Amino acid sequence: MGSSAAPLLVIRHVPFEDLGLIAPALEAAGIRYQYLDLFQDPAAPVPDFPALISMGGPMSANDDLPFIRRELDLIREAVALGKPVLGICLGAQMIAKALGARVYRNPVPEIGWFPVEWTEAAALDPLFQGLAGPETLFHWHGETFDLPPGAEWLARSAACRHQAFRAGRGVYGLQFHLEVTPAMIEDWCREELNAGDVSTLPAPIDPLENSARLAELSEMVFGRWAGMVAERS
Repeated sequence: MGSSAAPLLVIRHVPFEDLGLIAPALEAAGIRYQYLDLFQDPAAPVPDFPALISMGGPMSANDDLPFIRRELDLIREAVALGKPVLGICLGAQMIAKALGARVYRNPVPEIGWFPVEWTEAAALDPLFQGLAGPETLFHWHGETFDLPPGAEWLARSAACRHQAFRAGRGVYGLQFHLEVTPAMIEDWCREELNAGDVSTLPAPIDPLENSARLAELSEMVFGRWAGMVAERS
């Protein structure tokens, strides 16, 4: 992708949930990006963009808020135009809802490091092929989603059936946080907006528990997605 190409758009829902380990994957593929903080200005102008990433946040995709409604419209438009879209945690729930699926409370909150298992479809998926056994990944969510119509189910955990899906080519929702660094986890645990979640934990979260392996997986998965974006641009 040349430097003159329009930057990929990254929707943040809170300032502290940013790209993390997605950023180096984009940079390695020569993809520029810019943040769009609709939570600060729901009516902000949206430039043309080749692909869209929706990050996490403590709010719900079901909240009747102007910036949530605006983002759902942007996701629908991007998917309809065949643009790659990636959603992380809340972002995955936003994609699911935008594509007609239900978002609702998970039976239990899932916060910390927990194993994720891959479905048979994941073995053939452009992002997850090559992964066989369970991987211990980082989670921080209280809600979940049904699969959008026609989506491929890619991953599950003991506490949350729908951990990842692909809707068409290049549109992915990941409930788990493959993008986090140890510093991000430490920061999230200190954030006032997360204090209620942190107070329910039986023990403090170890930011380093599986961070080395998570970084390897992040480089692979996000590198593959970034490659898809670069090819289409």
